[in-house]
Amino acid sequence: MSNKKQLIKDIQQLLNSHENIPTTKINPNLLEFMDEETLINIIGSLLDQKETHLEADNEWLEQFKKDKNS
Repeated sequence: MSNKKQLIKDIQQLLNSHENIPTTKINPNLLEFMDEETLINIIGSLLDQKETHLEADNEWLEQFKKDKNS
């Protein structure tokens, strides 16, 4: 598998790694025209978004714990 095809596969997997969200299907042909740097930037952006969601979830859980222990 080419590096570019692997990057496209990684993007697909990241998009579908969120729980309780319907599966996203991307036509790989839509991403084929992008260069590897652009695909890597998309992956970085998706990872940043995932991290932000995890941090928000953790903050919410911590607040819930504080409220419960009050």
